[in-house]
Amino acid sequence: MKKIFLGISLLALIFAAQVSAQTTASAASAEEKFDLTAVQKALKDGGFDGWLFYDFRGSDPLAARILKLRVRTASSRRWFYYIPASGEPVKIVHAIEQARLDELPGKKLVYAPWDVLQKDIKDTLLAGAHGKKPRVAMEYSPDGNIPYIARVDAGTIELIRGFGVDVVPSGDLIQRFEAVWNDNQFAMHKEANEKVHKVIQEAFAEIKRRINANIPVNEYDIAEFISRRLDEEGVQGGGNVSVSVNTANPHYDPSKDKSAEIKKGDLVLFDIVGKLKKPKATQADLTWIGYVGDTVPEEYVKIWNIVHDARDAAFNFVKSAMRDKKPITGAQVDDAARAVIKKAGYGEYFTHRTGHNIGEEVHGSGTHMDNFETKDTRSVLPRTCFSIEPGIYLTGKFGVRSEIDVFTTENDAISATPMQTEIIAILK
Repeated sequence: MKKIFLGISLLALIFAAQVSAQTTASAASAEEKFDLTAVQKALKDGGFDGWLFYDFRGSDPLAARILKLRVRTASSRRWFYYIPASGEPVKIVHAIEQARLDELPGKKLVYAPWDVLQKDIKDTLLAGAHGKKPRVAMEYSPDGNIPYIARVDAGTIELIRGFGVDVVPSGDLIQRFEAVWNDNQFAMHKEANEKVHKVIQEAFAEIKRRINANIPVNEYDIAEFISRRLDEEGVQGGGNVSVSVNTANPHYDPSKDKSAEIKKGDLVLFDIVGKLKKPKATQADLTWIGYVGDTVPEEYVKIWNIVHDARDAAFNFVKSAMRDKKPITGAQVDDAARAVIKKAGYGEYFTHRTGHNIGEEVHGSGTHMDNFETKDTRSVLPRTCFSIEPGIYLTGKFGVRSEIDVFTTENDAISATPMQTEIIAILK
């Protein structure tokens, strides 16, 4: 853990330069350009000698995004792109696809036989090493702990290490260029969050209206209502609506042909995502829960209180760490929430990670709050966003989950919308 924290501290130093570059960029830009200077600054501040990108037939979509490649079609031959901490990058491409990386800066090496490829890679990585073992970042994860960044196959990692290179995970570098938001992206997230929250409250009111008017209503009806209202609000999104026993299934999804009726006495769970219909817009992802009645039964309140406390424990852990400028990992945030649920005796019923990174995609490439499904030892960086959404799922009975979106600043952590404090009594 000491070694992990050292890397986190070094990587934290590069935050200001990258945020500045992202903030001044136009969020509406149709075609962003690759910023070699920003990458080399990150490598130097993080103590890396270089970053080696590798792709075969689209095996690493992260590389294409980080390098801002305009040509996204998969190549039929292997290519490598090496960015040293200082100096000129090197493109290594096959003889029949020589133009594959022409849009990127750097010297081009063309190979055909495999032994020439290996020599080119070795000479490139060891150039200027002067007997020192170069520390080179690649998209891999030790022990496969973080599959989201494990894009390079084991054989290629073995090959690179065989050249006398120290291959290290590029996880924090990736989120530096994939997950850190500029001011405009945070503003769009806040607006989307507010609109999603508004539609959720309207959906509770729509259930009340239909129940009081004796109009039959089911999960799919309300899911369609939510999708329509989001669209009217300028939000691209939708989500899951589940009631009663279906709330115990975290990924339940109603359909027109398979949907439960919503009745008095039902527990209702909404898990709704959405983003503005604008370029570079970032997602909002909220889960709220209600009860179709005037007074929420104690059996639901009991489980809600445990989930609520777990959510707040994780949130407060992050807030405290950011304020104290204390390095933390996604795994530690998961531990903070899970400890509360375990202490209450429901640990076996919390069957998923505490949260996921949020970006332009609802599940982004940054740190996940996870020490359960995976062991995410990446750092929680300033100006990144993620969900905190613990849950307890009693199969065959009901489930309870509460989800907020957390955005970190240089010295705090905030939620863009009000945090649910009690189960909504829909008919009250």
